[in-house]
Amino acid sequence: MATTLKLGAVTVDVIRKDIKNVHLSVYPPTGKVRISAPLRMEVETIRVFAVSKLTWIKRQQKKLVEQEREPPREYIERESHYVWGKRYLLKVVEQDGPPQIDLRHNRMVFQIRPATSTGRRQDILDEWYREQLKSAVRPLVAKWGQVMGVRVDRVFVQRMKTKWGSCSRETQSIRLNTDLAKKPTECLEYILVHEMAHLIERHHNDRFTSIMDRNLPQWRLVRDELNSAPLAHETWRY
Repeated sequence: MATTLKLGAVTVDVIRKDIKNVHLSVYPPTGKVRISAPLRMEVETIRVFAVSKLTWIKRQQKKLVEQEREPPREYIERESHYVWGKRYLLKVVEQDGPPQIDLRHNRMVFQIRPATSTGRRQDILDEWYREQLKSAVRPLVAKWGQVMGVRVDRVFVQRMKTKWGSCSRETQSIRLNTDLAKKPTECLEYILVHEMAHLIERHHNDRFTSIMDRNLPQWRLVRDELNSAPLAHETWRY
């Protein structure tokens, strides 16, 4: 069941779910606001919660509107692509055989079959990024699991439009955004530690902050670097 709240110039979409706690999200690219609320929570209670978060909502919306965005990708010769924060120029090689991607100095050599469509090129590169991230995250999960005393049963890597990561305390699993493979490695480590901290403490409270400070003292600097990076070009649907 969906409800819409008007808080001055801010519109909030309220979605009722079979959950215990209220969740507030501000989505790119325009700052659309959505609250997920328990099924039995009164509308006025949700409104009071939203009003209490109005300053934060407006701050997030301003950031999203002003944030730089990547141009659309065409996967053509000399187009810029990033791997672990380093810029590479695409070198397209058309020949029969399985697709292949190799990094050579400042070049990303992209071997594809002739007449491969733009959509297929994107799928190939996305899958390659996914595999890079999977390989990079395995030793980090082992490292931080031991340091933090946290068990992670599964790590999923997928394209995510609105989050860098998420976790499930019920299944002891973590989901990571494929685009993290484009950012400096410290950004991946920060998001992983952030989600592992949520397996200990669900909320962004003082306990959560102390966990982050203890394990990754520079986390705020890395967070700011990640949040200021250009947003990926997407066709956004809600």
